[in-house]
Amino acid sequence: MAVLDLDGGCGCDDDGRRPRRGGTAWTCAAHVITAVIGSGVLSLAWSVAQLGWAAGPACMLCLALVTYVSAALLADCYRRGDPEKGLPRNRCYTDAVRAYLGKKHTWACGSLQFVSLYGCGVAYTITTATSIRAILKANCYHKHGYNAPCSYDGSYYMLVFGAAQLFLSFIPDFHDMAWLSVVAAVMSFSYAFIGLGLGLATTITNGTIKGSTTGVPMRTPVQKIWRVSQAIGDIAFAYPYSLILLEIQDTLKSPPAENKTMKRASMISILVTTFFYLCCGCFGYAAFGSDAPGNLLTGFGFYEPYWLIDFANACIILHLLGGYQVYSQPIFQFADRFFAERFPDSGFVNDFHTVRVPCLPPWRLNLLRVCFRTLYVASTTAVAVAFPYFNEVLALLGALNFWPLAIYFPVEMYFIQRNVARWSARWLVLQAFSVVCLLVSAFALVGSIEGLVTQKLG
Repeated sequence: MAVLDLDGGCGCDDDGRRPRRGGTAWTCAAHVITAVIGSGVLSLAWSVAQLGWAAGPACMLCLALVTYVSAALLADCYRRGDPEKGLPRNRCYTDAVRAYLGKKHTWACGSLQFVSLYGCGVAYTITTATSIRAILKANCYHKHGYNAPCSYDGSYYMLVFGAAQLFLSFIPDFHDMAWLSVVAAVMSFSYAFIGLGLGLATTITNGTIKGSTTGVPMRTPVQKIWRVSQAIGDIAFAYPYSLILLEIQDTLKSPPAENKTMKRASMISILVTTFFYLCCGCFGYAAFGSDAPGNLLTGFGFYEPYWLIDFANACIILHLLGGYQVYSQPIFQFADRFFAERFPDSGFVNDFHTVRVPCLPPWRLNLLRVCFRTLYVASTTAVAVAFPYFNEVLALLGALNFWPLAIYFPVEMYFIQRNVARWSARWLVLQAFSVVCLLVSAFALVGSIEGLVTQKLG
């Protein structure tokens, strides 16, 4: 039987764009899992240690449920109307906010998005320097013994990482290189599986499960509250993927309606991610108890085999070298467009100059890019040097962006997309959901700020 080609044989999608989308629930789930599992997984053992055996796994499960609800609401906002009717698409998060909530909300969303991307650059700078120090320490301990004074200054390695990122920032179309995402994905899974395997092996070697129901004891109840809030912020950093959900959904073929496929893919990816997170966090806590390190692979819960620790940290470094660029390129692109529109006649903004370097292809450099990207990389490096605190920075980023980007905007857009009547049962339930998440996010934010201040003053 012949198949009717509805696009006239042009290979176009339903809105005339090329190429036609071919993504499925499984490819979508793979994209989400690859994007979500990253450096945040390394702090989960510490987070479970602060919360204890009762609240730690429960918090992960609750945030998994919240993430799925948020993803389902946002998936329904992909089409501007009935998903079954093939109406116009919102191809990215800010497009959806602009279409449903207007210009002011778009500016607020864009600002928060850029703060999140900038913060990831700071976190990646801290994490990379910590991993370099971990390699040096592991080798030092292996050679001289675990009581040797193996100490290395992290600031120097942050500057080295900043210099590398400054170089990478000027490679043309770096963000479009397919190998970058492939390498980053392979590296993230490698070090995450190594952390999981070492935690399991250590637990088996110990012959006992460490930890307690209430977690790490603190000297005062107030200190315990702050630690709990930081742990919640760390877990919140590891879960949501709202900023990239619509971009991933835009790869799905239709029919069936993209929102149905996306919900199925979200369910698959969140189940896989939650299982993986529970294993990493719980086995890490079971292995070390109250001594669970803030970063599972660099806090030196593990000493041997030193070569495996070196390999895992090398994977982290390679992942974050590319990851920094992935998160920075949207800001670079925005700056290029913004200044080009504001100053169309400026040679400083628009003129390109060819630079030839021996053994390398010619580079086309722009003075605005040189200045802006240099200042950007320098500023992320300076902030990382000033606040080199892995867990507190992750908690701050998780708390700062969790409610507005993962909860508030999806809920408000869903109300408009589905024409949800005010004070209806669905409206009340979702508003209550948003308020509870706001309170949790605020609690985590205050605790993470307190942690940063305490670390800085201490």
